[in-house]
Amino acid sequence: MNRLLLVALLLPAPALADPTMECPGGSQIEIGACLRDTLDRVDGAVETAYSYALITAADLDSETGRANAAPALEAAQTAWNAFRDAQCTYVGESYAGGSGTSAGIASCRITMGRERVETLLNLIR
Repeated sequence: MNRLLLVALLLPAPALADPTMECPGGSQIEIGACLRDTLDRVDGAVETAYSYALITAADLDSETGRANAAPALEAAQTAWNAFRDAQCTYVGESYAGGSGTSAGIASCRITMGRERVETLLNLIR
């Protein structure tokens, strides 16, 4: 469970709703670099939380003698990845090619990733 604590510590407080507000610096280059770093950490946290949730699902399948939970979680994660990509593409398009497009997409992916970590952590027993 120490890794779960580490995952939680990697993510900033939920009160910081807009990832761009977490990034110091005044230039788009500085903010963009910060967002990329944050996104890398969040993506890593999603993968870690998913791996723990998958272990829980596999344990459930083993306990019940059914192979349903792990494949269902795998399908859910695949669907979530597709939804995140589509949603954040839309967010990017809403900038109409403006200079904030990359930051908008990164912020979307960070926010959705943080939410997914919370969801996945709730599946772990």
